[in-house]
Amino acid sequence: MTITKRILDVVLALLLAAVLWPAVVVIALAIRLSDGAPVFYVAERMKTPDEPFDLWKFRTMRAAAANEGVSGGDKAGRVTAVGRLLRRTRLDEVPQLWNILRGDISFVGPRPPLRRYVEMFPALYGEVLKSRPGVTGLATLAFHKREEALLTGCNTAEETEATYVRRCVPQKARLDLIYAANRTVCYDLRLMVATVFKRVPLRRR
Repeated sequence: MTITKRILDVVLALLLAAVLWPAVVVIALAIRLSDGAPVFYVAERMKTPDEPFDLWKFRTMRAAAANEGVSGGDKAGRVTAVGRLLRRTRLDEVPQLWNILRGDISFVGPRPPLRRYVEMFPALYGEVLKSRPGVTGLATLAFHKREEALLTGCNTAEETEATYVRRCVPQKARLDLIYAANRTVCYDLRLMVATVFKRVPLRRR
């Protein structure tokens, strides 16, 4: 990560924290009153192939004894009413401002993967994680709806895992590597604006 990118991350994270803190309080109260504790969901993700960190999000699902792997149709019944709203607006990711300030992630980059997928595809993630993971990115913008459609149709954890590994991991990695080849501060800003307006910008030529 360049110094310019890091400064941009810190400045934007502090500005957003100052603006969004009332929303954070309201969301936290809504989760606590409607679904109980805990308010936050903290899960291990990988910053590099060898370095894990705790990723923070607002909790959007009811707790379960077994909660491994990505979310598919098999977990849809656990998503709370508040959680559905937070996921639709991506407000569940606001607590990741803390991760940005800590330097765990950037605003823009590949989504931080679970350890199991990094260990499953070490060569692939060895390349992808040369970029600092991010809250949003080219793969998030270009493939999110397709990934959601693929996984929503899965009825078991095994089916979700197989679909994610076979159809999502390679496509997302390809897009992450395109981002890495075109990465500049200006391109990051374009991706952040595109995230707000839910549009996919063409890659810089």
